[in-house]
Amino acid sequence: MPGEISQTLDRGLRVLDVLAASPDGLTMTELAARMEVNRTIVHRLVATLEARALVRRDADGRLRVGLGVLRLGAAVQPVLRDLAVPVLRELAEAVGCTAHLTVVDGEEALALAVVEPSWTDFHVGYRVGSRHPLGQGAAGKAILLGRAGDPTPYVLTVGELQSGARGLAAPVLGVPGLEASVGIVTVDPGLDAEAVGPQVERAAAELTRRLS
Repeated sequence: MPGEISQTLDRGLRVLDVLAASPDGLTMTELAARMEVNRTIVHRLVATLEARALVRRDADGRLRVGLGVLRLGAAVQPVLRDLAVPVLRELAEAVGCTAHLTVVDGEEALALAVVEPSWTDFHVGYRVGSRHPLGQGAAGKAILLGRAGDPTPYVLTVGELQSGARGLAAPVLGVPGLEASVGIVTVDPGLDAEAVGPQVERAAAELTRRLS
């Protein structure tokens, strides 16, 4: 219930939210202004978060999200993977292509979960843990679409990560703090993007529903 919310904890989480949305960092004054909270209060919140390595202060005094957040994120990944696998399995079986969940890891796209179809004679082997630049390949480009608020439903690429391979991915939207995409990869030159695209989009929406 709203009356039971801890104001201090809520403000501390807001500090992380604001800093996460500010890749260039913020000064203490800028952070207080963004939060519309007294600078003294923000200073105490930041000091507490710094002690837990959740916030770091650069040499120029600008505040950024700290590396301690990576530890928390790593703990969430198995849960995210478990929720995604049934969705990916249904997608892979429906379209006959390798399906994957990709998340942001720094400036790279990271394959967090991969499911291959059971009934095809040949499919692309895409490994969990595979990485590539966000701006290269359908999975990363779909994440960038979601980040930019672009209404384009999905991205299709050809040969950007592997010669002859076709990738199609849709952003996972509406889950605070998560930048991810659901996609498929195939070497079939006859991939019908107009038929497969909406199925990938629906799979991304289903994952959003399961995470909400």
